[in-house]
Amino acid sequence: MSNEPKSAAPTTEGTLANIVSHAKEYGFVFQSSEIYDGLAAVYDYGPNGVELKNNLKQLWWKAMTQLHQNVVGIDAAIFMHPLTWKASGHVDGFSDPMIDNLDSKKRYRADVLLEDKAAEYEKNGELARAETLLAEMGRLLTSEDLAGVKQLILDEKIVCPVSKTGNWTDVRQFNLMFSTQVGAVAEDSSQIYLRPETAQGIFVNFLNVQKSARQKVPFGIAQIGKAFRNEIVARQFIFRMREFEQMEMQFFVRPGTEGEWYETWKATRRRWHEALGLPAAKLRFHDHDKLAHYAKAAVDIEFEFPFGFKEIEGIHSRSDFDLTQHQTLSRKKQQYFDADINPETGKAYGNYVPFVVETSVGADRLFLATLCQAYQEETITEGEGEQQQTKTRTLLRLHPALAPIKAAIFPLVKKDGMPEKATDIFNSLRHDFRVIMEERDAIGKRYTRQDLIGTPFCIVVDGQTLEDDTVTVRHRDSREQTRMPISELRAYIGEAVSFSRIFEQLEG
Repeated sequence: MSNEPKSAAPTTEGTLANIVSHAKEYGFVFQSSEIYDGLAAVYDYGPNGVELKNNLKQLWWKAMTQLHQNVVGIDAAIFMHPLTWKASGHVDGFSDPMIDNLDSKKRYRADVLLEDKAAEYEKNGELARAETLLAEMGRLLTSEDLAGVKQLILDEKIVCPVSKTGNWTDVRQFNLMFSTQVGAVAEDSSQIYLRPETAQGIFVNFLNVQKSARQKVPFGIAQIGKAFRNEIVARQFIFRMREFEQMEMQFFVRPGTEGEWYETWKATRRRWHEALGLPAAKLRFHDHDKLAHYAKAAVDIEFEFPFGFKEIEGIHSRSDFDLTQHQTLSRKKQQYFDADINPETGKAYGNYVPFVVETSVGADRLFLATLCQAYQEETITEGEGEQQQTKTRTLLRLHPALAPIKAAIFPLVKKDGMPEKATDIFNSLRHDFRVIMEERDAIGKRYTRQDLIGTPFCIVVDGQTLEDDTVTVRHRDSREQTRMPISELRAYIGEAVSFSRIFEQLEG
């Protein structure tokens, strides 16, 4: 049996300010060290935020390591031998172009100023102008023509958002790595770095993993972990932070097949984001205008945030650069023996350094994209006749598999044995799902609280429950109410919140 609510008006999405406020008030994201006025570009995840983020990470992990027989995991240390970063090129070349406004004393990334200008052109329908600007920026950065980058900023009449002037310093490079000292005695200590990416922990363990996991090329190594970058300008909430989390998979392939695998993973990763609930219309590919000297191809998957299209994942064809660099500096071979027969020669492919196709997701950016997409405001009508009223309902339309809390259990009143019955239901479900029980306030207010944090189901224990062991299940998105036996709750909730509902879309 189902009770249908009054229809709702079309939903509207929130601004970034709405979403930031909502995230704090309802326990998703807090400013780090807030009692000391916070630390710029560092954030903490609250009770609901950590559940949502963990669900996203688990979904990515299972999609990589469970759905693919040839992808295995690793958890490498944050601290690595400093020569790791020499080999990777981070010590000498991991920097961003920095520029200051002399009037406001504010510092900016020169490339971001130009990208924002291109986004402005695109928003105004001047697509060709936007593409031309990005292409010229890419050319200048590739040739390391920093004077040309400054001139381009001046030619585009880009001004500081604070001072509204174009009184800029020269552009110079700014290294993004955090360094620290390791050693018990200061004079005997040595400099090491907080890793700026998780990928190198995979590369230096390539042969360890390949041999111990008995993998043959092509195969992948996945990792989720923290990385650290001393960003010039950290802004837009958790989109750009100094401490962040990456979900990366390095896929090792036979040289000559990297183009095919690059296209395969490019399509696979976009399909994953759509299965998660990010609309196809809000996703797009953006090919890199500036390629690293070793890269064969690079593309970003961008999501349309309230502040425009921005990257949430990168797919890169990295050639054999990383393994070859580590082989050269460590003087330890990073080769793989391929026993498969080459049809052109009739002999085994033999020893070679594999090429790599990388997929790299920002866990925090994915969290923000998911939150932005889920945040909805809609006008609803409640009541009948003279009691009818119209109001705005705010909710998070999260996929049930991602919701921090899967179900909330409400005794209708705090008497007549209803709290005890609700407790029994809670105890019967808590081993399988993240559920809560709440008794305070009117039932409508309890529904509202759960809508605000994205809980897909509310289970109400009432007088009829005590008679026939049935409960009312209220659905978040439609507000419909369904009566069902308590004995069916586990299967009903389990079907809706299973990762299988998302995996089915990937394999369909």
